[in-house]
Amino acid sequence: MTEKRITIATADEQIKQLYETAFPEDEQIPWDDLMRLVGEMPLDFTAYYDGQDFIGFTVVYPRKSFNWFWYFAVREKLRGKGYGQHILTQLIEQYKGQPFVLDMESPTQVCENIDQRKHRHDFYLRNGFRDTNVYRTYRSAQRDACQSKSDITMTIMMMGEGTFTMQDWDDIIHELQQFWWPDDIKEG
Repeated sequence: MTEKRITIATADEQIKQLYETAFPEDEQIPWDDLMRLVGEMPLDFTAYYDGQDFIGFTVVYPRKSFNWFWYFAVREKLRGKGYGQHILTQLIEQYKGQPFVLDMESPTQVCENIDQRKHRHDFYLRNGFRDTNVYRTYRSAQRDACQSKSDITMTIMMMGEGTFTMQDWDDIIHELQQFWWPDDIKEG
């Protein structure tokens, strides 16, 4: 598997399409805003290929206290074939010795995609992450499969030493707000 660093100039339609289909709309930063952030923030945006075939991508926000695992997606037709495991293993090796944190849709929130959420949660647990039991609910004006108005409860998974607190989450949100934060998202 090969890796390719993604910039505004190298992001292509395959990456954009996967981004826009792999994540619920409420979890997406509009593509144009994400591309702007790639230019403005110290983001590690990487695409993965098997030969010439696009497999997926990751976006990591390296920080001093921990690395924020922002987005991770594998093309739907390639899921369950070991590619995600291989990519995650590479990321763990790349950031070895540093805490790694990600947020994901809570596997405890009642929702139509509960099985998908539990599968993702189990994947991260099998790979050495632990659930911090730190949760935050976001509300927006959009509709989704969970509620009449979107309520997305996120949980934090962590790998490495240390803890992750609500204050840590507040700190990273404050950092992100310096670059981007939509008007229609409100914390619940």
